[in-house]
Amino acid sequence: MEIIEKIEDMRNKSRALREANETIGFVPTMGYLHEGHLSLIRMAKNECSKVVMSIFVNPIQFGPGEDFERYPRDFERDCRISEKEGVDYIFHPSSQEMYGEDYLTFVEVEKLSGIMCGAARPGHFKGVCTVVLKLFNIVNPHVAYFGEKDYQQLVIIKKMVKDLNLPLLVKSGPTVREKDGLAMSSRNKYLSREERKNATVIYTCLNLVQELIYKGERDLSKIKKEVLDRLKENESVSKIDYFDFRDPESLDEIEMIGKHGRILAATAVWIGSTRLIDNKIIEF
Repeated sequence: MEIIEKIEDMRNKSRALREANETIGFVPTMGYLHEGHLSLIRMAKNECSKVVMSIFVNPIQFGPGEDFERYPRDFERDCRISEKEGVDYIFHPSSQEMYGEDYLTFVEVEKLSGIMCGAARPGHFKGVCTVVLKLFNIVNPHVAYFGEKDYQQLVIIKKMVKDLNLPLLVKSGPTVREKDGLAMSSRNKYLSREERKNATVIYTCLNLVQELIYKGERDLSKIKKEVLDRLKENESVSKIDYFDFRDPESLDEIEMIGKHGRILAATAVWIGSTRLIDNKIIEF
């Protein structure tokens, strides 16, 4: 496994791989790897001849007062895990390497970036799209892999790729969960023992939505009220940014179940001082 820190070195490596008719699978991460990341690495390994993973905690997607400084980092651990999983190259640039001096150019997918997590974290998806586009331009992969836990991010990146005619395929892997249902996240490290136990209420509520829909409830406002009541009753829930019902393709809000066939239930909940997101696609 090779660690690459400079943009020009990564570009040269990708160019050489393409000239050798290798297929490049790319897994962008912010490090502190967990089983969710590893599932994407395994997808890439299975489908592509070479796997590039980036580890870069992107400063421009964190807002004022967010957790950029304390975001969990353990590069040596990540390298050991990546090598064991068969990653071929880790692209690990510095913030200076990625943005330099007087950086002024940003990318934003309008409309989709202002709802859900974007409403609670203004500018977040502008930072995400900007860094992902830069990484795509540097790594030049054939296929890029993203997790479905960050579902809004996945839809936004797919839209950016389509709108900007980027020559790559975006694939997604399912949310990977702990045994009790909590979606794996690097931020789970922040939770106290009691908060970790109570955090499963998020998954419980997503399952409650599915149960109520399968029982015939069609008024999503009633379902939402029941879910919000359940969340507010939990002693570790300090804030609810949103609990939305959305079209899985367009992210348009859905208020009443009609002929949709599929619906996305998505939420962002603060457990103590930790913001966690999760979602579930319900088919009926």
